[in-house]
Amino acid sequence: MPKNLVIVESPAKAKTIQKYLGSDFEVKSSFGHIRDLPKKGMGIDLSNFTPEYEVSADKKKLVAELKASVKKADLVWLASDEDREGEAIAWHLAEELKLKPENRKRIVFHEITKNAILKAIENPRDIDQNLVNAQQARRVLDRIVGFEMSPVLWKKVKTGLSAGRVQSVAVRLVVEREKEIREFVPKPSFKLEGIFLNNAQQEILAKLKKDFDKESDAENFLNLAKTTEFKVLNVETKPGSRTASAPFTTSTLQQEASSRLGYGVTTTMRLAQRLYEEGFITYMRTDSVNLSQEAINGAKAQIISEYGENYSKPRNYTTKSSSAQEAHEAIRPTDFSVKSIGDVQLNKLYQLIYRRTLASQMENAKIEKTVIEIGNAKLPQHFEAQGEVIVFDGFLKAYGIVKTEDDDDENNEKLLPKVSVGEALDYKKITATEKFTRPSARFTEAGLVKKLEELGIGRPSTYAPTIQTIQNREYVDKREIEPQKREVVKMTLGKTGVKKEILEEKFGGDKNKFVPTDIGEVVNDFLINNFAEILDYGFTARVEEGFDHIANGDQKWKEMMTDFYSKFHPRIEDVEENADRANGERILGVDPKTGKNVHARIGRFGPMIQIGEQDDEEKPTFASLMANQNIATITLEEALELFKLPFDLKEVDGQPVSVGVGRFGPYVKWGETYISIPKGEDPLSVDQNRAEEIINEKKVADAPIANYKGEPVTKGTGRFGPFIKYKSIFINVPKRYDFDNLSQSDINELVEAKLEKEANRYIQQWEAEKISIENARWGPIVKHGKNIYKIPKKKDDSKYEADELKDVSLDEVKKWITAQDPKAFAEKKKPAAKKATTAKKPAAKKAPAKKK
Repeated sequence: MPKNLVIVESPAKAKTIQKYLGSDFEVKSSFGHIRDLPKKGMGIDLSNFTPEYEVSADKKKLVAELKASVKKADLVWLASDEDREGEAIAWHLAEELKLKPENRKRIVFHEITKNAILKAIENPRDIDQNLVNAQQARRVLDRIVGFEMSPVLWKKVKTGLSAGRVQSVAVRLVVEREKEIREFVPKPSFKLEGIFLNNAQQEILAKLKKDFDKESDAENFLNLAKTTEFKVLNVETKPGSRTASAPFTTSTLQQEASSRLGYGVTTTMRLAQRLYEEGFITYMRTDSVNLSQEAINGAKAQIISEYGENYSKPRNYTTKSSSAQEAHEAIRPTDFSVKSIGDVQLNKLYQLIYRRTLASQMENAKIEKTVIEIGNAKLPQHFEAQGEVIVFDGFLKAYGIVKTEDDDDENNEKLLPKVSVGEALDYKKITATEKFTRPSARFTEAGLVKKLEELGIGRPSTYAPTIQTIQNREYVDKREIEPQKREVVKMTLGKTGVKKEILEEKFGGDKNKFVPTDIGEVVNDFLINNFAEILDYGFTARVEEGFDHIANGDQKWKEMMTDFYSKFHPRIEDVEENADRANGERILGVDPKTGKNVHARIGRFGPMIQIGEQDDEEKPTFASLMANQNIATITLEEALELFKLPFDLKEVDGQPVSVGVGRFGPYVKWGETYISIPKGEDPLSVDQNRAEEIINEKKVADAPIANYKGEPVTKGTGRFGPFIKYKSIFINVPKRYDFDNLSQSDINELVEAKLEKEANRYIQQWEAEKISIENARWGPIVKHGKNIYKIPKKKDDSKYEADELKDVSLDEVKKWITAQDPKAFAEKKKPAAKKATTAKKPAAKKAPAKKK
C-alpha cells in the first residue's frame, strides 16, 4: 500500500508524475479547485470579508475519494502549480481534507521532469499563506465588484448584463480604439518610388526621401525628373547586428502564436498546458524572462553540438516589469535534445518555444547595410535605396531563415547591385502614388493581451479567461467589417512622359479583430460615467500591485478589502439611486413620411430603430439593426431602409416567399424554411429572380445524396463541420472521408456506425415521456428532456448494473427524477392573455427622496 499520496490539479499531470515516482507513491488529481465561492449568492460576509467556500456538487464524489485515499496514506504531498492559484488549490485541499501540518508537505516545480520532481520531494515547504491570501483577495474583490455592479446594469441598462473589474477595462480598451477609428480623418500624401538601371541593366528600387502633400507638387517633381540625368551621389556601407528576442513569457507566447500560427489566446494556453503536463516545457503561466543555469547549460550544449562553438553566447535576461516574479522561469523546453514531438498541433507551438529559447542563447547576427543615394543637384529631393547582406547568421540559424522573428516583409531589404559614386543611372519608371494615413489598428486577441500587460492590468493566469469572458458576454465580437472604397491618384513617369490614372482602393475592412457590440458600447459608457475610478487604467493596475504586496507579505488582505469597499459601496448606492437609464439613444432625424423622430437605441431584444415616441397616440414602429450596423454610426437613410423589411415576393412551388432580417442576419423565407442570404449581400437588393436562385440552391443542397434502407440521406456543413443526416440523426463526417464524393459504401458505413453507437447509448427509452436511461462517459444516467439525473444506489447501498437497469419500470425512474427535482413533472402555467391597453405615457422622473 502506498505510504505517500501526491495530489495535483490535472489527470494528465498525475499520469506524467506517476511515471517518475515509485510504488510508495500514489498520484491523484483534484481536477482544479475542489471548492469555491457558491455559484448562487455573493458568498462573502461583508462585515469582515470572510468568504463562504463550498464544495460544488460535481466535486463531492471526488472529495470523498480523496478523503478515503488520505486515510490510507502516511503523508500527503500537495503538488499543485507554483502560482497563486496553485497555492490556493493546495490550501483548499488541506482545509477540506483536514490535513494537519505534520501530515502534509507542499512541493512546487516549474517543469514536470524526473529531476525536478525528485528535487521538489527533497525540498518541501508548507503552504505559503501570503500567496493564498493574494488569491483570496483577487477572488473576493472581483466577486464583490461583479455582484454589486451587475444589478445596477440590470436596472439602468438591460437585464442579464454583467460587470467585472478586469473585463470592463478590457472592453473599455476595445471601445476607445473603435471610437478613435471612427473619428480618424485620413490625410493624403504622395509617395514616390523609382526603378533605376545601372550600366549592367540591373534594377535598383529606390524611394524618395520625402513625401509630397499635394498632387501638383508630386506632378511637378515627375516633370522635372523627366529631363534629369540621375547619378549615384553616395554609397555608404555600415556594419550592424541583430539580437535575438528574450525567451517567452505567457504574454509574448500568446502574441507570437497569434501572429505566426494564427492561434487564439485560449488555444495557445490549452496547447501549452498539454506541453507542460506531458513534460515538454516549463510552466506556461509566467511573466519572467529568466532562465535557470541548468537551462542555459542545456541550450549551450545543444548549440555547440549542432552549430559549433562560435554560435554560442550564453546570456540571461532581466524582466522590465516591476511586478514580475523573478523566482519563476521563462517558458522553455525541459530538454533541448528533444527537437520535435509527434503531435502535429502541439509540435507547432513547441517549435516556436524551442527556437525562441535556443536563439536567445546564440550569437548576434552580423549584417552589412548598404545605402545608395540617387539624384541630381537640380532635384529638391533625392532617392534612397537600401539593402543588406548577412555576414554571419548567428541566432538566425536556429530559425532556418535570414530574417528575425520581429521583422516584417517591408524591412527585409534585398541585396543591391554594385555601383560607384558618380555612376550615371537611367530611370526605368518613377511612380507617384496617393496614400492615405491609417488609424490605429483594431485589437487582435494577442494585441489586447499585450496592451493589458503594458498597463499592468491582469497577470499571466488572467489573460485568457478575460479575453474569453468579454466575448461570452457579447460585449465584443470578431464580426467581419466590410471595406469601403475610395479613389486614389497614380502618376507614372515613363519614357513617353507622365501618365495619370484614377484607381479604386478598398480600405477600413477587418477580419478576426475585436469590435465592440452596441451593448458593449452602452455598458462601457455607463460605467465610465458612473464608475470612473473602477474603469480607470491606473486604478486597476494599482489593485494588481496591492495583490502583489499581499503575496509578498507587505499588506493584510482584509485591510485592503476594507479600504476598497468603504469607497466602492457608497458609489454603488448613489448610482443606483440617482443615475439615469442608459440605452445609447441617438436621434437620427425626422421620418419624411410621418414627421416623427427616428431614434437608434438598445431595446429589449437588442439594437433597434424606433419611429415615433412612446407616449404618442399611435404606437411607435420598430426595426432591428442588421449585424453589420451600429447605433453609433447608422445614418437616417440607412435606418429608414430597414422599415422596407420584411417584404413579400411571389410564391414559389405554391409556398409564400418573403425577405427579412432576423437574429442570425438577412434571410429568404420560403414556406416555413429560413434560408440565409449570403454574407455581404444587401437583402433589399433581393428580387424575385434572386430569391428563386437562393431557394433553388437550398433545394440542391438539401437534395438526398443517397438512400439507406429506403430512407433519404442528405448532407450539409454545420457548426461542427461536415455532416450527413439520416431520418432525424445528424452524423459527423470525419476528415478521412472525401466529403464532396461520398460513395454509397461510405454512407452505409457512417450510418451503421452511428446507429450502433445510438443503440449502445440507450439502456431504456420512453420517447413519449422524453425519458431515457443512457450510458454516459462516467456510467449510466437518467435523462428527462435536456436535464440529467443521477441513478441512486440500491437498498443494499450497491450500484445498479446495466442489465438490472433494463428491468427498471418507468414509475420507478420517475420517482428517481422527482427525488432530485420535485417540480420536474409539474404542469407549466400558461401565460395569461395580454389585455388590450392604450399606450402609456412615460412616468415623470421623481426627484431623489430626501433622507429623514
